[in-house]
Amino acid sequence: MTYKAEYLWIDGTEPTARLRSKTRILADGAELPIWGFDGSSTNQAPGKASDCVLKPVFTCPDPIRGGDNVLVLCEVLLTDMTPHPTNTRALLTPVAERFADQDSWFGIEQEYTFFKDGRPLGFPVSGFPAPQGFYYCGVGADEVYGRDIVEAHLDACIEAGLAISGINAEVMPGQWEFQVGPAGPLAVSDHLWVARWLLYRIAEDFGVSATLDPKPVKGDWNGAGAHTNFSTKAMRSGYDAIITACEALSHKAQEHIAGYGAEIQNRLTGMHETAPWSEFSYGVSDRGASVRIPWQVEVDKHGYIEDRRPNANCDPYVVTRLMVDTCCSALEKASQV
Repeated sequence: MTYKAEYLWIDGTEPTARLRSKTRILADGAELPIWGFDGSSTNQAPGKASDCVLKPVFTCPDPIRGGDNVLVLCEVLLTDMTPHPTNTRALLTPVAERFADQDSWFGIEQEYTFFKDGRPLGFPVSGFPAPQGFYYCGVGADEVYGRDIVEAHLDACIEAGLAISGINAEVMPGQWEFQVGPAGPLAVSDHLWVARWLLYRIAEDFGVSATLDPKPVKGDWNGAGAHTNFSTKAMRSGYDAIITACEALSHKAQEHIAGYGAEIQNRLTGMHETAPWSEFSYGVSDRGASVRIPWQVEVDKHGYIEDRRPNANCDPYVVTRLMVDTCCSALEKASQV
């Protein structure tokens, strides 16, 4: 007996990395070995020294192939078994371990847009659909496009055991969102990357592509983000820690903007429920702020914050590393742990 293991990894495409995958056939009961690939074809190695190493770090059932088959998310290593320069997970790991006692939780809201025949799903062959407004959480064939793909993706994520927690139609036609979490920084990032791969793979069967472009249609249309909800043990216990985290983010605003996804300036314009990329703000129930404190959090005096700046195309390993390092360092300094 044999089973199929689909090895997934993040490549070196710039400015936004892409997912790659290939299949290995293994004997029943065999452990997942390290593997390799041609890094010269993924912008991760020169042709004269092209070998890169795949190290399995997260495994889940393969909901597409079923049976005993698995999906295997991997870190990319150099042949001396050190992390490849594109391996952002390896940079997150020591930060997550250092602040593990603060028990950080994340929930990431992944927005994306379906495209078919070069235009967003639901857009007419020429011109534009009705202005945005009725599409958000809409129902009906004149408002919602791609629900069959979205439902198939949701079922696949559940079957794979990923920490998916919800879905909804977004503001622009053909635009959707799924949420992953709550989970720790490594887990939420691993699960999000696998959920992205499943999204691309399932949409492929419908002849549709899914893009994480942060501004898929220019003009008076919402962009696509990855709003990131964050809390620590102290934030879930008291409001002072909430304010400390927000203030800490304000002091490192541009460092975070630089790590929150390519072409972020096209999305964070100060319009369409965003704050300008060059300014930082936080406020209660304010979707035009960089960081939103939910109204219930202010009422309860404990809870979480929502960083609304990360792009849909962000690397969650980078986003979670920046947030843990910035906020947990400040909370530690303030003895709010």
